[in-house]
Amino acid sequence: MTRVVIAARVDHDLERVLIHLMANDALGPEQRIEDIIAALDVLATNPWIGRPTEHGRRELVIGRDHHGYLALYAYDPRTDEVVILALRSQKESGYQLS
Repeated sequence: MTRVVIAARVDHDLERVLIHLMANDALGPEQRIEDIIAALDVLATNPWIGRPTEHGRRELVIGRDHHGYLALYAYDPRTDEVVILALRSQKESGYQLS
């Protein structure tokens, strides 16, 4: 089984998503964050499932419409490890990688 690691900086992305959900009176914002994190588990058994992006990275689509998010990740088949690099809403433009 592939090891899935969430980079420390992704905590900022999750916090940003949570603040946005709370500011817009979304129902169950904490549960939505938990659902996003749980969706990353698919990478443990299917690390190639995400669509290819630039620099050899991949992008996992989580949910859809106003519940849609994208997780940018890198998979190293030599070590069989996935590193989640960033997370954003599908409506946001670009990832905040710094």
